Amino acid sequence: MLDTRLHTFLVLCETMNYTRAAERLCITQPAVTHHIHFLEEHYGSRLFSYEGKTLRLTEAGLRLRELARSLAYNSNKIEECMSSPAAVSLRVGATKTIGEYVIAPQVQRFLHMHPDARFSLLVENTQLLLCELEGGRLDFALVEGFFDQDKYAAKMYRREAFLGVCAPSHRFAGRAVPLEELLKERLLVREAGSGTRAVFEQALHRRSRTLHSFSNLACISDFSMIKTLVRDGVGVSFLYAAVVEHELAAGTLAQFTLEGENLSGAFHFVCLKDNQFAGAWSEWME
Repeated sequence: MLDTRLHTFLVLCETMNYTRAAERLCITQPAVTHHIHFLEEHYGSRLFSYEGKTLRLTEAGLRLRELARSLAYNSNKIEECMSSPAAVSLRVGATKTIGEYVIAPQVQRFLHMHPDARFSLLVENTQLLLCELEGGRLDFALVEGFFDQDKYAAKMYRREAFLGVCAPSHRFAGRAVPLEELLKERLLVREAGSGTRAVFEQALHRRSRTLHSFSNLACISDFSMIKTLVRDGVGVSFLYAAVVEHELAAGTLAQFTLEGENLSGAFHFVCLKDNQFAGAWSEWME
């Protein structure tokens, strides 16, 4: 059972506002202040400070938040297991590439093995999934792209080729395209926060370029729309091989490469540090 004062601390970390924390907890604002002061005296460190009117976590507060998140997650899972020990419960997060194109066989296998399981799958971009993980609302997440691995327990799931795609009749088809030529083309990219976008942005950074280097850029969050627009010659894009596997085989899309780059991205299994249940769920992905 998580200490009430640590729960108050975590809610304040999410809201960064004493009044909103009190409203969420259904207690008074002085009670929130009292809980934080108790923790600061107990640990001998200031946990929050103000910069002007903005509430900030101190270094000690950041460390306690990381530790308390794992403690809260483990506490909630223990409560869940003790209240219904026979039931299996799993809340998975996956980025769009992984959730829509990669893990259907694993989900199917899990549901066949546990017909009475309580299961949920949230498909979202990397940044949102990590926020949900930190809030204890996911058991683990499968993410692509870049994230701070020091903040989480992470395990490589697999590495995936990252391809340039265009219409079969496009002049890029089957070529290694110089960056300067690519910059003149309309580029279709995913939204900020997506792992797919982050992998391509990292490749640009290696060339001292950004997405702003493109004179014609379209941001689209839906894979089906991107592939349709690419197929119809509206622009080009960069996507993981799993996303365009069927279209490339059918000949409705063509592949190209960025000259001088062999692009790929890593898919990671991610959970909170010190997650006492991580071993069981990591086996789910074997």
